[in-house]
Amino acid sequence: MAAIQNDCAHGVPMNMPCGACGSVPADIAATLKERGSRYGIFAKHAAVTQAIKAAMFDCRHRESLAADQVEALEMIAHKLGRIVNGDPDYADSWVDIAGYAKLVADRLITGGGE
Repeated sequence: MAAIQNDCAHGVPMNMPCGACGSVPADIAATLKERGSRYGIFAKHAAVTQAIKAAMFDCRHRESLAADQVEALEMIAHKLGRIVNGDPDYADSWVDIAGYAKLVADRLITGGGE
């Protein structure tokens, strides 16, 4: 498949990142800069979040939980990582945690499927 004139040398559209040449579109670079200022350095966030997940699943294996429970716990861990590594006063992170917990609780209360 021939590269379109607006693609990088590897055929990746210029509005998408290319792992081979390292190009990052301006809008993605701006988003990453904004997210970094809100959530802190990604590598540190990843380390914190993975440590939280390791602690959670050291106590209870993923296989013993329903898919929505695992996903909610992992997303809550992700949001906790953002809070402790970044801006603890960003209300959206706290609202998201409540939302993920409510989704699972609602299913358990109503007896609905996963």
